[in-house]
Amino acid sequence: MNPFIQIRRELHRIPELGFQEFKTQAYLLKYIQSLPQQRLLIKKWKTGLLVKVPGRNPSKMVGYRTDIDGLPIPEETGLPFSSIHPENMHACGHDFHMTIALGLLTHFVHNPIADDLLFVFQPAEEGPGGAEPMLHSKEMQEWMPDMIFALHIAPEYPVGTIAVKEGLLFANTSELFIDLQGRGGHAAFPHQTNDMVIAACNLVTQLQTIVSRNINPLDSAVITIGKITGGTVQNSIAEKARLEGTIRTLSPETMGKVKQRIEAIVRGIEAGFECGAKIDYGSMYYQVYNHEELTKDFIDFIRQDPHITLVECREAMTGEDFGYMLKEIPGFMFWLGVDTPFGLHNAKLNPKEEAIGVAVRMMTDYLTYKGN
Repeated sequence: MNPFIQIRRELHRIPELGFQEFKTQAYLLKYIQSLPQQRLLIKKWKTGLLVKVPGRNPSKMVGYRTDIDGLPIPEETGLPFSSIHPENMHACGHDFHMTIALGLLTHFVHNPIADDLLFVFQPAEEGPGGAEPMLHSKEMQEWMPDMIFALHIAPEYPVGTIAVKEGLLFANTSELFIDLQGRGGHAAFPHQTNDMVIAACNLVTQLQTIVSRNINPLDSAVITIGKITGGTVQNSIAEKARLEGTIRTLSPETMGKVKQRIEAIVRGIEAGFECGAKIDYGSMYYQVYNHEELTKDFIDFIRQDPHITLVECREAMTGEDFGYMLKEIPGFMFWLGVDTPFGLHNAKLNPKEEAIGVAVRMMTDYLTYKGN
């Protein structure tokens, strides 16, 4: 078996949530420390790592970033290497992302290029967001790359396919939590209460009017309420309710407008149902905007590779905190085809492992080209 497939399986077994990646960091560190240390410099940052491979005659530093955290999703793949943490799973491919980064790092430790390389093992991409604080940390500020690249697995594309575009690739995103506080009581005496289940239902309906009636039809936005909790028992009127969801937009300006409308509607719910309300936007991610010149150069490079099928894709409403790094460092992210019927964040996600070798070979060639 390809040793990196075994590494992927071992990482797949130990998914950990954001800033709790202690086993993951230890695993990565143990592997990295098994490589020739004379060509490596390592810094820890929280549960992440920064690994520098000095170049032979550097004029710049080229960065490569991977995320390392998992999701709070119980795994349903039935794989013999399923998660040993019953409530967590690598359901977004970060086990693949880490393995590919280790494959690249291994190659360049043994085959240094002219320029310095920086491998960024970033925690907490799924929340609460590790890219922005890591970017502004003392450790990364001392090793700031001149350009930076990353990939994300894409279940819908076949193995051997790369999908990318210049400009906007992923949306601006924000979590959304709304807590409603009313007055509970016996179901037989509704006139003595303020029912937060009714308030929550009305709020969900009104929130859906924001996209349909407040956003330009030629623009795009999404408001999804994925979870509602309220009440305690079937014959008692709910004193509290909580809505949990997400907001996604194609521009920071539209994100601001959506939030203004949410706040106005929530004020109306407070008045109409004589209740209290609290809004929390949780983690917010900046858009992934690919640097036009570097992305075009990458597209031209990939087109020369007979083993890769290039797709110039459209933007997606997915979110990725790598956008914070691209906001300050030129670079890009691209989709890597892994050919599985189950989508990202699905409990049955099982990407094809052949994609690991495809990505390592291709990005080895590209980083060598950029760094020599």
